[in-house]
Amino acid sequence: MYGTIINIQYRMNFKKGILFMAENLSNQELLSDLAGELSEVIKGKNNALFIVLTALLARGHILIEDVPGVGKTTLAMALGKATGLAFRRAQFTPDVMASDITGFTMYNKEENCFEYRPGLALTNILLADEINRTSPKTQSALLEAMEERRVTVDGEVHLLPEPFMVIATQNSAGYVGTFPLPEAQLDRFMMKINMGYPSVEEETRIMMDRLTENPVDNVRQVMTAEQLYGCIEETETVAFAESLCRYIASIAAATRSHPSVELGVSPRASVAMMQACRAFAYLRGRDYVIPEDIVRLLIPVFEHRIVLKQEARLKRISAKQILEDVVGSVTPPIMKK
Repeated sequence: MYGTIINIQYRMNFKKGILFMAENLSNQELLSDLAGELSEVIKGKNNALFIVLTALLARGHILIEDVPGVGKTTLAMALGKATGLAFRRAQFTPDVMASDITGFTMYNKEENCFEYRPGLALTNILLADEINRTSPKTQSALLEAMEERRVTVDGEVHLLPEPFMVIATQNSAGYVGTFPLPEAQLDRFMMKINMGYPSVEEETRIMMDRLTENPVDNVRQVMTAEQLYGCIEETETVAFAESLCRYIASIAAATRSHPSVELGVSPRASVAMMQACRAFAYLRGRDYVIPEDIVRLLIPVFEHRIVLKQEARLKRISAKQILEDVVGSVTPPIMKK
């Protein structure tokens, strides 16, 4: 076992009045402190915070979809500050070009040569704010970066720094001036979540916190990039049984053959589920994955990858309902103790 379950409300700042230095904390303690720091800014969204941390440890990208003003951008900015990673924000508007994301080559008169000018993707955490407000051409500029961790400009390959994570936000479909993300782009996002409106009590706390200052300005760095990378590497040692691989593959196959589904989840989605489950188990303090982890992550990992048939949409059948039907039809493996 790696240690205790991470509690999103837990903050390990002081012990016996002495502030611990980051290098003296274990990976589990660092992640606990990171979760606590984020929870000070994002009130009442513990589940969303846990999913974002899962994606971070699994080297995945995350898509946050919701109405404006519920904290999508705030969450991404707080994560960048708390992890100490290089952070850039791209405000996606119709006039943003692909070269703004990937970079471009420019002629240098003094050196008499062409040189590469890095784009916004050359960072650790890229906040793609309102990604569905820009053109499909600019959206597609992220495809290679998200999948291959590199960009190619004028035939020259430029590797992205590690770790690299895209946190994209988008307004709900149907808002004025939005371009739906193509299926190939959606498939690159490991998970998709919704923030949701806060409760009355949570919204009251949000307003009180902002009476005199913005809580994001007070987010402290709780770990270094090297420490985060150590957590990621430890996550990749979490055991994953072959029976669980078959369980995921069976669920994926069931989505492809479902009568209401036009396009089921891809093999990339199955691999993403495996990686996400290892990170999820690690955050729960386990060095092995159980079937309940797969069921728990089914909606965040698979839902946005399913394309329903027209008749299913007319009947108001949702991808979530499809997944609930599918997981109920597939027998989970019995794990040996």
